[in-house]
Amino acid sequence: MLQQILTRTPLFVWAILALLIVRGLIAAKDRHMAFGKLLILPLLMPLFTLQDLAAKFGLGGMTLSLWAGAVALATALAWKLGRDRISAGTQPGKVLVRGSWMPLTVLMAIFFTKYAVTVMLAIAPLARHDARFAAIICILFGVFNGLFFGRLVRDAGNYQPLRAQDQAWVGGAM
Repeated sequence: MLQQILTRTPLFVWAILALLIVRGLIAAKDRHMAFGKLLILPLLMPLFTLQDLAAKFGLGGMTLSLWAGAVALATALAWKLGRDRISAGTQPGKVLVRGSWMPLTVLMAIFFTKYAVTVMLAIAPLARHDARFAAIICILFGVFNGLFFGRLVRDAGNYQPLRAQDQAWVGGAM
């Protein structure tokens, strides 16, 4: 059965997995980048998640409320307990982002959870109507999205003083 699942998986799914692995490996290394690029993943992932949850369970009150509650809780925890990961970059408008294995770990958790849920619903389509199953999946995806969003909130708080420092540097250089 595992062989059938793996061989019936479309090739684009494996391409997405490869892309996520590459993205996670890049995030594991220190790098200089524009702060705006830090917005991409935390803002896109919830859109993909909500699209997936809508297709699998619908976006009724339970789905949205459990997902949003988990996002809020995970965001607060990631913001409060996370470590500072950005500092002034070598150029104005750039920040140094310290590498972390967390993005790779969470991206893999998202991918394999989504993959497992898709397989489960293909094998047992009635599971989509199981409120406990839907609740667990909504909460899991909410936690995943909240971890990324919490890091973004923490980074945004740390970016404001860096931005002021950049503006002072540019103002002083003129």
